[in-house]
Amino acid sequence: MTTSSKPFRILGIQQIAIGGADKMRLRALWVDILGLAIKSNFVSERENVDEDVCQLGSGPTAVEVDLMQPLDAEKKPAVHATPLNHVGLWVDDLPKAVEWMTANGVRFAPGGIRKGASGYDICFIHPKASDEFPLAGEGVLIELVQAPPELVAALG
Repeated sequence: MTTSSKPFRILGIQQIAIGGADKMRLRALWVDILGLAIKSNFVSERENVDEDVCQLGSGPTAVEVDLMQPLDAEKKPAVHATPLNHVGLWVDDLPKAVEWMTANGVRFAPGGIRKGASGYDICFIHPKASDEFPLAGEGVLIELVQAPPELVAALG
């Protein structure tokens, strides 16, 4: 398959998400030592997460670094169980990407396209393949994030 046959483009890294039992320990490294700025906080019972949304760099190409801890360590999803929780990729047309990838055997996690912690539409490529969908993240959860128009212009 050639790149020109795809109705979307992956533009760059949108985020990395790091999970731990106590996000204050993550914050001590990423904010206090490495100097990232905390942009916002996101708490979701449904996603079992309390997360600081940090920023590395500036402008439209800044990378988000999410520092996450579970609200309840005994519940799922266990955002702290895999320290590198997921990698987020900017995509220029999320609905077309999901449609095309699904038709080409990519397995997506339940939940479909929805608003993410930073307000962008998102969805996740499942970390494990299935018989029906043989392509997946091979152990890594991958978030696809709809890029805003200014980022599409800057990177596209």
